[in-house]
Amino acid sequence: MSESTLNLTLKIWRQKNATDAGAFVTYKLDGVSTDSSFLEMLDLLNLQLIEQGEVPVAFDHDCREGICGACSMVINGRPHGPERGTTCQLHMRAFRNGDTIVIEPWRAKSFPVIKDLVVNRSSFDRIISAGGFVSVNTGAAQDANCIPVPKPDADEAFDAAACIGCGACVAACKNASAMLFVAAKVSHLAMLPQGRVEREARVLKMVAQMDEEGFGACSNTGACSAECPKNIGLQHIARLNREYQRASLLTGK
Repeated sequence: MSESTLNLTLKIWRQKNATDAGAFVTYKLDGVSTDSSFLEMLDLLNLQLIEQGEVPVAFDHDCREGICGACSMVINGRPHGPERGTTCQLHMRAFRNGDTIVIEPWRAKSFPVIKDLVVNRSSFDRIISAGGFVSVNTGAAQDANCIPVPKPDADEAFDAAACIGCGACVAACKNASAMLFVAAKVSHLAMLPQGRVEREARVLKMVAQMDEEGFGACSNTGACSAECPKNIGLQHIARLNREYQRASLLTGK
């Protein structure tokens, strides 16, 4: 066998539906190119399973360019795998010939398994919806300098807005907390003038929805930020806490 291909043992979580108990199933896959992506490796496995008359492994994906965050799975105990980035950005050269790779879905009550490696992350959508709208003047475009924003604020708001809602923060957290996700969404709007009209209502509603969805509490271990493929920092959680305390004092809620 050439050095550019791998023979692998894959232990993959198989679960028919949300009510099925599920279990790990072991597969052998030979001749995997080190230049292929992790998702392409799973495509190759599914072709093998289909040829054998077996049910292919269900996994979520869309853009395959590290943009959408759909490609969510835990690989050898780490969300998105051993390298920083999304699962679709992980290439098989990160593994060695003969490796055993354990693949499972996000593990969180608020992310129920739909099938195999696919989980339902609509709880994130409901949190965003709870935040409501942003007031922005419409009509003719304003002059670029009409609403000056300090560059440090603009840069940090942009960094927070880079969150793709993949859920790696929840999967990495021992409490299955969604604080980093909610903090990123609250932070990037709170730092810009366009988002300040609904500032108090937004943070109160989003945190309330997060709690209603059953996510755990934050205990500041930093695992969420360490596994975030977009490098969202813990300072945004600190800002979320400040925004929440401020809104509680101003509204009396």
